[in-house]
Amino acid sequence: MKRQSKRFKEALKLVDVDRVYVLKEAVGILKNTPAVKFDQSIDIDIHLNVDPKKSDQMVRGTVVLPAGTGKKVRVAVFCKGEIEKEAKAAGADYVGGQDLIDKVAGGWMDFDVAVASPDIMKELSKLGKILGPKGLMPSPKAGTVTNNVAQAIKEIKGGKIEFKVDKQGGVHSAVGKLSFSEKDIYENASKFLDTLAAARPQSIKGKFIQSVSISTTMGPGLKLAC
Repeated sequence: MKRQSKRFKEALKLVDVDRVYVLKEAVGILKNTPAVKFDQSIDIDIHLNVDPKKSDQMVRGTVVLPAGTGKKVRVAVFCKGEIEKEAKAAGADYVGGQDLIDKVAGGWMDFDVAVASPDIMKELSKLGKILGPKGLMPSPKAGTVTNNVAQAIKEIKGGKIEFKVDKQGGVHSAVGKLSFSEKDIYENASKFLDTLAAARPQSIKGKFIQSVSISTTMGPGLKLAC
């Protein structure tokens, strides 16, 4: 059994593990937990009443967090011609066509999100086995395959994140940093939960969101009303 640190035990004193909290109160408790040497993420863990093996119950989507993610996101844009100029002007960290594809094929992966224009997807598809397992393959559903790369870059840099249910029916995401104000954490978490609720598949009967918990990276989870 893993030993609990002194700091974790102190944080645990603030939490009633048998209680279900409203979001605003839970955020207040997280802000008062003992500090660590880095800016912890605020993590939300959700269990859904879905069967991910069924295509009509594969829950996924995107949401732009009002207060952003709290971290710098490096965006690589795969495109050709005039779109390269648009991508650079919009603040993309890396822009290129076949040259950038070859660089990634050679092992370079210093970016967090990939965006692509539709006309380069045939060439980019060759990187599916490299980008796919890391969740970096551009997708029309995620808004990362588009001719409007400038808008995609703006949204990503501004706090857009993607969520997707895993094989166990769970959705896990960071919705900000502990250094954020209570208001910003609350608004980010609320927007995320509202967006997820709106992604409910039509085939689901009964309760969609079965359980929700919120925590810091190094702290105990607080159960939320859902």
